[in-house]
Amino acid sequence: MLIVAALYHFTRFSEPAGLRAPLLETCERHGIRGTLLLAREGINGTIAGSRAGIDAVLSYIRGLPGCGTLEWKESTADEMPFGRMKVRLKREIVTMGQPDVDPTAAVGHYVEPAEWNALISAPDVAVIDTRNDYETAIGTFAGAADPATKSFSEFPEWWQQNAHRFAGKRIAMFCTGGIRCEKSTNYLLSQGVEEVFHLKGGILKYLEDIPEQDSLWRGECFVFDRRVSLKHGLEQGGYSLCHACRRPLAPEDASRPEYEEGVSCHRCLHEYDEADRERFRERQRQFDLAEERGRQ
Repeated sequence: MLIVAALYHFTRFSEPAGLRAPLLETCERHGIRGTLLLAREGINGTIAGSRAGIDAVLSYIRGLPGCGTLEWKESTADEMPFGRMKVRLKREIVTMGQPDVDPTAAVGHYVEPAEWNALISAPDVAVIDTRNDYETAIGTFAGAADPATKSFSEFPEWWQQNAHRFAGKRIAMFCTGGIRCEKSTNYLLSQGVEEVFHLKGGILKYLEDIPEQDSLWRGECFVFDRRVSLKHGLEQGGYSLCHACRRPLAPEDASRPEYEEGVSCHRCLHEYDEADRERFRERQRQFDLAEERGRQ
């Protein structure tokens, strides 16, 4: 059984490039795989490995400047959900493209999972899902507004076009682990919204804490690793991934005539030409060959 730790922390790194190599070396030394992003605004990512390895890396990250109060969400996996370990330098640890947004200055009110149902059931509360369209397609909270964005950087424009719909409402926002809400709630506060709330720990913490029979969540939660989706209790869900377009696929989607493993699905068949599909076929052949040989 492997431990999967999803984490983020907003802090000010003066020289994130100098943190990259030692962090990567620490992860590799402890057999950890996954992806960590470093930027001047902090750290974000998901990693997996043994209990001892995860504990060692989390301890190292908590020792980075300003990261002493780091929090993370844990789940488990039967198989390693990542192929290798990557530590990347970015302009933002989650890309919104709004240079004035600063979650270290102000964010919305945190709401614990145990209090979330009561909040979003209130008649004066509008609930907004800040995730992207391929994520909301497989699960969301009952009654939540779906911006249908293809990337988080589209959220500010969506808000500008739709703010009138939420006039006079308190706003409750949620995302997978909480990081997008840190930025989106700060953005709404800067736009003059007075009462903004967000789910502490995100959907993952809600699915971990709230029994299914008491839940207002509908469907499964998309995650950015080989597990693809999680259910209540953070058990692995039933979705797989189209490795051409990276969208989630329900079990029945693999039976559709448009589906070819690693090459196409019913959503992306017309998004790529035959040259693209031949590249995808070759990539899939390499994956299959590596699996036959017991290699990554």
